[in-house]
Amino acid sequence: MDANYKLRIQQTRTLFSPLGEIKTRSQFGGYSVVADGVMFALILEGECWLRGIRGNEYRYRELGMRKLIYTKRGIPVSLNYYHVSETLWDAPAALITLGRQALEEACRERQVRASHQSLKDLPNIGQGIERLLWKAGIQNVDALRNHGAKDSYLKLRNIKQDLSVKVLFALEGALAGRHLATLPQCLRNELMEWHRRHACR
Repeated sequence: MDANYKLRIQQTRTLFSPLGEIKTRSQFGGYSVVADGVMFALILEGECWLRGIRGNEYRYRELGMRKLIYTKRGIPVSLNYYHVSETLWDAPAALITLGRQALEEACRERQVRASHQSLKDLPNIGQGIERLLWKAGIQNVDALRNHGAKDSYLKLRNIKQDLSVKVLFALEGALAGRHLATLPQCLRNELMEWHRRHACR
C-alpha cells in the first residue's frame, strides 16, 4: 500500500468515525469503506468516493463532486459513487452529513435485499425448514430476523412437535450467517438451557 492510500484511509477512518466502526477492505483494485459492516464509500487511486443517493445528484453537482467512471474492456462504466474533493475534506461537518446519508441509503438497500432473499439461501436452512417457516407465516429473511431464532422455533414447534434443539441451533446460525456447528459453545449452552425451559414443556 503506497503512502497516498495510507493517508487517505487514515483520514477516512478518522473523519467518518462518528458513523460507527470504520473498516477498510481490499475491493475493486482499491478499498471499500464500511461502517459497522455496511459499505458506503470506496478509496481508489488514493481518492475517496462516497456512495450516491437517489435524487441527490443536484447536491453533488453543487459541491463539484464528479461521478466515478472506470473503463471495463475499453468501455467507460459509470458507478454510483462521487469524488470527495479537498474542499470537502476541509468541511468535515458537511462531509460527515454526506457520509451519514450514504450509509443510511446503503442500509435501506440492504434491508430491501434481505426482505426479498430466499430463506433457503441462508446457512442451515434447507427445504424442510423453509417449508415449516412458511407454514408458520415466516416467509422471508426479514421476517425471520424480526422474530428471532427462539420465537421462530416456538412457532415451528406449534406445527411440528418433535423438533430437536438442532433446529434452534440452525435458526440461530442462519441469522448469524454461519453454520450451526460453528456457534460458540457458550451460545450453544445458553440455547440448550432455553430449549430445556421453554420448548420441552
